[in-house]
Amino acid sequence: MTTTATQPAPTGSSLIRAHAKAQILEQLRIPVAVISSVIFPALALLFFVIPQQVIVQDPVASLTAVAQLGLFGVMSSFLFNYGIGVAEERANPWSSYVRTLPAGPLPSTLARALTAMMFALLSLIPVLILGALLTAAPEAFTSGDLPWWRIPMSLAVWLLCGLPFLALGLFIGYLCTSKVAIAVTQVVFFPLAFAGGMMLPPFLFPDWLNTLSLFLPSRAARDIAVQSMSGDGMHATSILCIAAWTGVLGALALWANRRDQGRRFR
Repeated sequence: MTTTATQPAPTGSSLIRAHAKAQILEQLRIPVAVISSVIFPALALLFFVIPQQVIVQDPVASLTAVAQLGLFGVMSSFLFNYGIGVAEERANPWSSYVRTLPAGPLPSTLARALTAMMFALLSLIPVLILGALLTAAPEAFTSGDLPWWRIPMSLAVWLLCGLPFLALGLFIGYLCTSKVAIAVTQVVFFPLAFAGGMMLPPFLFPDWLNTLSLFLPSRAARDIAVQSMSGDGMHATSILCIAAWTGVLGALALWANRRDQGRRFR
């Protein structure tokens, strides 16, 4: 009489780890894409901010620039990782098979969120290093004006501020084909980043653009990112704006996911 050993059913955490490992390895197989997404915000700081001595010699202005470009990296990582990554997965037969498994969509979705946050965090490191070495930003902390714990807190806040762009990426990824998603993501990303004040401080905007930007998730995220780093009190309007956009874009992402699920697997 022979007995067959049964393996225990995988837990939710083990499924998330397995999906995260697969997605990280998939990203690392294209090192050019990883390197470009990680160093692009740092290059923007190096080429567009560092040459301006008026900014780099002012601790507050330096912190503002670092916060803006740090959030720029988070927004880029989330939007492109989901917008293009999900669209490419939908065209992959293996991904279609994985979606039919009884594990459900939650492990792969959480794993992709962890992967996007990891690469977003990697994009913040070069920005912080350049800001510390080439600007007067550290003086705000060494002088005692700001506590050092604001740096790790700001990193967490920046990642949280990326949630509406994560949802927007999901919406694009589930709604568009891979080729269309590349174009749509680029068309959406750069106007949002510019109008949100990540490339140019909002006080330089004309009045009409400044008023319009106050209703955008990128502007709300930018203001919260700057306020968390510089020590200014956060405005309730910015928090309400980003919370509202997160809810709206999250609902659209859920609708697009169900629409894709219904069309491909019914």
